[in-house]
Amino acid sequence: MVSKVYVMGLGMGNPDTLTRGAMTALEDSQLIIGSQRLLDSLEEYWGRKVALVSSRSILDELRSSDEAVASVVMSGDVGFYSGAKALLDLLQDFDVQVIPGVSSLSYLCARLGVPWQDVYATSAHGRECDVAGVVQSHARSFFLTGGSTSPSDICVELTCRGLGDVYVHVGERLSYGDERLSEGTAAELSKRSFDPLSVVLVENKRPLTPEVSSPFLPDGAFLRGDVPMTKEEVRELAVCKLRIQPTDMVWDVGCGTGSVSVEAARAAWQGQVFAIDHDEGALALTGANAEAFGLTNIRLIVGDAPEVLAGLEVPDRVFVGGSAGSLESILALAISKNPRVRLCVPAVTLETLSEALRCVRELCLSNVDIIQVCVARACAAGPYHLMRSENPVYLVTADGPGVKSGNEGA
Repeated sequence: MVSKVYVMGLGMGNPDTLTRGAMTALEDSQLIIGSQRLLDSLEEYWGRKVALVSSRSILDELRSSDEAVASVVMSGDVGFYSGAKALLDLLQDFDVQVIPGVSSLSYLCARLGVPWQDVYATSAHGRECDVAGVVQSHARSFFLTGGSTSPSDICVELTCRGLGDVYVHVGERLSYGDERLSEGTAAELSKRSFDPLSVVLVENKRPLTPEVSSPFLPDGAFLRGDVPMTKEEVRELAVCKLRIQPTDMVWDVGCGTGSVSVEAARAAWQGQVFAIDHDEGALALTGANAEAFGLTNIRLIVGDAPEVLAGLEVPDRVFVGGSAGSLESILALAISKNPRVRLCVPAVTLETLSEALRCVRELCLSNVDIIQVCVARACAAGPYHLMRSENPVYLVTADGPGVKSGNEGA
């Protein structure tokens, strides 16, 4: 069994990006394990080379080998979305030394001549990644790509989500002789093809941030029209009752002017809001309000609910501002997609309240909360002011049947 193991990052794969510490360790190693691409770049080192990538197979090779010293080589840096994390958990019985390498993030930024201390770095290689959510909430974002996700896929998603004007840098085959750097807007690069060995840096001049995600916008801040709008106090209570999280997917069914959509999009600043209405005029107004507030995470959906809801992404939160008599079907569809969904239904009429309560019983909703909102506003009457009452509104909030009673808003 091997007695000494070096776990090291090789940088981009070109030997020129090796650190002196990595070179010394490789010179001492009788066994070198890694992907075939990396091993091909280490021909000058004399150790026996074995092409393996899975942590379990590497462990088995180290245990069965007669060599005393081995190096396990990883691309980039061992601390940045590397296989080293899983491997180190298995090497408890070995004398292990970890040697860092040059990450693709630091290399690309060096080639571009920019610092990377403020870059949000993540991976879209072989894992789920909400690319648009990351980009819309950060000034600069970096993505590892590969597998089923290419730089053009990232650019297509950004363009589809209204972020086609963000600026994108793509680094292909970094450090190799045929290295190539490309740049342009996401819309421009979405039509290009790139090498599978690529990374992406995105610049967004207008990111959403937590500082602007709080609700409480005044009614006067919205573009109006003849479309109904959920009034300020009711809107704020509804958004608070929904307990929207930054990464949530939100449905606003019957969005009207889009006032709730805007508030929800500011709260779900890393997520997305689907604004649904059968009235194209209402959707146009919602789109205008979204643009006025610089929100790119509101998607407009025209059509009748629940039919148009079936193809939408799974919701975490649902606000039903208008149901056109289909409240139970809308709620049932949301629950079928996510039994843990959180729901909020405003009711201006007693008939709507009665229907909402029937849905609570029929759909076995949990953590049901019902409040009545009564608002009075001061208005001038000569030198005096009188309070003028608005129509009371009921807010029925509940969790889907997948949330246990008492675990409210989970």
